[in-house]
Amino acid sequence: MKAMASLIRISTHEVETLQKRLAEIVDRRTAGELKLAILEAEGESELQNARADAEAGWYMAGFREGLKARKAAAQSTLDTIALEEEGARDALAEAFEALKKYEHVAEATKQAARKEAGRRETAALDELGLRRAARG
Repeated sequence: MKAMASLIRISTHEVETLQKRLAEIVDRRTAGELKLAILEAEGESELQNARADAEAGWYMAGFREGLKARKAAAQSTLDTIALEEEGARDALAEAFEALKKYEHVAEATKQAARKEAGRRETAALDELGLRRAARG
C-alpha cells in the first residue's frame, strides 16, 4: 500500500508541475496576443498621423514594412506558443489519467482489504457461534 501511496504522491506532483507549466505558457500566449494588439494599435495611430501630416506620409511605407515584419514575428511566436500549449495540455491530460488510474487501483485495493476483513470477521463470528451451539 505504501508503494501505491508513493505513486499517487508522485503523480500528483507531476500533475501540479504540468499545471504550473501550462499556466506559464498561457501567460506567455496572453502577453504575445497583447503585443500583437499593441502593434495593431501602433499601426492605426501611425496611419492617423500620416493622414493628418503630409510629411509623415513619406515615412509611412517604411513604417508599414517594419510593422509588417514585427507583426509576422509576433504571430510566429504566438503560433509556436500555441503548439507548446497544445503539447502541455496533452501531457497534463495524460498525467491526470495516470493519477486517476493509481487512485482507482488504490481505492479498489482498500475495498478488497475491507471486504476480506469483513469476510474474516464473519467467519470468526460463525465459528464462535458454532462453538457455542456445540457446547450448549
